[in-house]
Amino acid sequence: MTDRNHDHHYTENVQSHLKKVEALLSKHALLEDVVHRQELPREDRHALVDTLVHKQNLAELGMFIDGLHAADIAYILESLPIEQRSLVWSLVKPERDGDILIEVSDAVRESLIATMNRDELRAAAEQLDADEIADIAHDLPQNVLRDVFRSLAVEEREQLRAAMSYPEDSVGALMDFSMIHVRDDVTLEVVSRYLRRFDELPDHTDQVFVVDRNDRFKGVLPINLIVVNEPETIVRDLMLTDTIQLHPDDKAEQAAQAFERYDLVSAPAIDEEGRLIGRVTVNVVLDYIRNESESDVLSLAGLREEEDIFASVWKSAKNRWTWLALNLCTAFFASRVIGTFEGTIEKFVALATLMPIVAGIAGNSANQTTAIIIRSLALGQITQGNARRMMLKELAIGGFNGLLWGSIAGLFAYVLYHNAALGIVMTSAMLLNLLVGATVGLAIPLVMQKLGRDPAFGSSVMITAITDSGGFFIFLGLATIFLI
Repeated sequence: MTDRNHDHHYTENVQSHLKKVEALLSKHALLEDVVHRQELPREDRHALVDTLVHKQNLAELGMFIDGLHAADIAYILESLPIEQRSLVWSLVKPERDGDILIEVSDAVRESLIATMNRDELRAAAEQLDADEIADIAHDLPQNVLRDVFRSLAVEEREQLRAAMSYPEDSVGALMDFSMIHVRDDVTLEVVSRYLRRFDELPDHTDQVFVVDRNDRFKGVLPINLIVVNEPETIVRDLMLTDTIQLHPDDKAEQAAQAFERYDLVSAPAIDEEGRLIGRVTVNVVLDYIRNESESDVLSLAGLREEEDIFASVWKSAKNRWTWLALNLCTAFFASRVIGTFEGTIEKFVALATLMPIVAGIAGNSANQTTAIIIRSLALGQITQGNARRMMLKELAIGGFNGLLWGSIAGLFAYVLYHNAALGIVMTSAMLLNLLVGATVGLAIPLVMQKLGRDPAFGSSVMITAITDSGGFFIFLGLATIFLI
């Protein structure tokens, strides 16, 4: 959402806004503390708080917040502990609630909505367009959503129903309905007259969409062509027909790639019958790319969902349980692998100090392979035709690095313990475990994608488990065979 009343603040550093808010909140807390220390009757203390704090300091904070862009307020709310967040949220003007709820992260939006009553939530949602309501619909109570549905015009109601029907990772979920379309048989003068009827054009309007009498998409007409050509020119003679067209069921990832590849600002969304039903704009695509990037970082660590950094300990702990439980199981498994070779370690204590090296470097190498594979999958660069070649390449890299760094590690072991056989075992174990790391680094994201899951989900946790257990087994197994 765009708040044009605050353009002069857009270029200021959001970090400075946060520091200013924190300073005002600290001042507020200090004043409250001073008042509560006064030896006055409770009624007098409350009156003094109202006078000193609410009427002065909080008024200053409210005025400062009101001067910020909705995205900056959202950032500030995400960066504040729950109590301070609630205080700042209470100072936001009700007519700006909807814009800010759209901007904040899902986890923080949940905490803000929990502080709002039914009427406040309905009023906030009614400020938004149908596509924006769809974005926050999963966070709204059902009774509020029903109220909002009833308050919408018939056309907007159908738009909201359509927007909510598409999966989150589809073009339909990115689509908005605030587009301008014109007929192909009118003149540029008619188009210009039509555009002047708007108080303002929808955000990111770099072109108008051209349709026929049945709303079937025909092409696009860039705004600059309307300006520089003769008013008598017919739209169909000037429109561009060789243009990117998106379909609501397409993957959002494909749309993001198209925007990046062709430097698009907006693109039409067309249904199966060729009718224009919406558009996708670059600001929404950028938000999608950022969210996906953040999601991948969380998925690599095995986190189930985005986390409010100031959520309760209980809630945050639950978000991390799944993979911690799996990690505990794999750690027990690794310990049993080591336990199997207790006799070998007792006879050759040096093995205990060298084991982590074999496991650690393979895990690092496997995570590098996984990062390359996940990026290639995201860009659509891995196909059935080139998958085998890429696998062979990654295995070759693992083998080369295993020989190179295994030899260095083997030499290091020989220098420390003056045992040539131990050096050879170290080299061999690192070679084999790096090959294992390359294999799992390739396999995990590919299998995840095949199963319809996020290729990054939990990959780091699983790779560490496999390379640790595998490294211990290979190293101690070779040591048992060749050293004992």
